[in-house]
Amino acid sequence: MSTHDWLLAGLGAALGLALLPALALLFRAVTLEVEDEEAVLVTRFGKLVHTFTTPGLQWLPERLLPWVKHTRVSVQRDFRHFKDVHVNDARGTTVIVDLWVEFRVADPARAIFSVTDWDASLQNLVSHAATSILGSREFHEILCDRTELGAVLRDDIAQETAAWGIAIELVFVRNVSLLPEVSRQMFETIAARLERTKAHIEEAGRLEVAQLEADTAMRTAELVADAKGQYPAAVGRALAALSTRPRVYAAYNELYELSLVRPHRTVSFRGFDGGELKAAEAAMVTTPPVSDAK
Repeated sequence: MSTHDWLLAGLGAALGLALLPALALLFRAVTLEVEDEEAVLVTRFGKLVHTFTTPGLQWLPERLLPWVKHTRVSVQRDFRHFKDVHVNDARGTTVIVDLWVEFRVADPARAIFSVTDWDASLQNLVSHAATSILGSREFHEILCDRTELGAVLRDDIAQETAAWGIAIELVFVRNVSLLPEVSRQMFETIAARLERTKAHIEEAGRLEVAQLEADTAMRTAELVADAKGQYPAAVGRALAALSTRPRVYAAYNELYELSLVRPHRTVSFRGFDGGELKAAEAAMVTTPPVSDAK
């Protein structure tokens, strides 16, 4: 091969290599790459002409024209966290809530062309819905029924955002709080209620204890009176049994008479004749103390 042929071959190879980047650029210029969970809107002179939602490489030769534009819109599930939303409840108490809103773009064309800034519009809409719905509840209802209120907020917001091509999937009420001065007043009120309840419980307990003591004393008195009533009856039955044995009955009567003279002694003296001391007189004689022997 001559030198001229080598030069022509080298020039052709150089031109081919130079055309590869140009061809690559041209290929990219007439195609459109669509990512997963993404929509691409194609407009001509500002008018929507096509929407690509299938992931992959899409053929679009007219992209080379300067009046053809494309806009990428994510259709992934997204969220917004609206912090420190001030709401007055049914009693006029200022309640501070955080709202967690999860959504996705259901209609990319509406999200771009139906509203100027749907993000700012969504924030205003959420604040208005929270003021309207939470304002009709009391603080304890907002605190305890957050899941239910979140569903009510979602349904209310979804009706408005559907016109923007935005689908609301979840609204959650979180971090419910009060202003510092309101919290202090509420805590003081709760403390006063606890003290009043404590005093009521203590007083009720004291009254129940007193009632129990009174009932116990009354029952004890009844039992003691019944026991004391049984004593005379028992004595009567014993005397009736002794009366069937005259000698024993006579001895008991004699001892009883002596116990009346000196209750601490129950000694019977017998064997004195008529001119001597009587038994009752002998019982009254005291024995002189015995002196110690020296």
